[in-house]
Amino acid sequence: MPYEEILDQLPYTEPFLFVDGLNSVSDDGTEGFYTFPVDAYFYEGHFKNHPVTPGVLLTECCAQIGLVCLGIFLLKDDDKGYGNLLVAMSSAEMEYLAPVFPGEKVTVTSEKVYFRFNKLKCQVRMFNAQKELVCKGTISGMIKKNSSEQ
Repeated sequence: MPYEEILDQLPYTEPFLFVDGLNSVSDDGTEGFYTFPVDAYFYEGHFKNHPVTPGVLLTECCAQIGLVCLGIFLLKDDDKGYGNLLVAMSSAEMEYLAPVFPGEKVTVTSEKVYFRFNKLKCQVRMFNAQKELVCKGTISGMIKKNSSEQ
């Protein structure tokens, strides 16, 4: 499955899309990247005169690249075809180690722990451009294709 096809199936759009591209995808994990825009709306209030990317958005970026993109790839042979993607995060345990500032490019890697009964669990890591570990953790979610169109 070409990476563009995975990105096209993501159930997100701007301003809540936190994936610019994918470097690799396999049955065991993903690697992708995103650059947080300097003018993103959330920097206006987080923090006053010293903008930092909120941890919840670092987690979301890890989930979109490490969990959802991998889930789309793993469902490539699903007999329901390319219906609407249904996604629900069920748990996240993250540790934040360094700040991400406006304009920074991050790389997310994920390693599949398991995928069964439409539940995907991954170990994720985010690195900045200097290859320093920004955050790491475990993210789980339910992901499946819904072939019924409404």
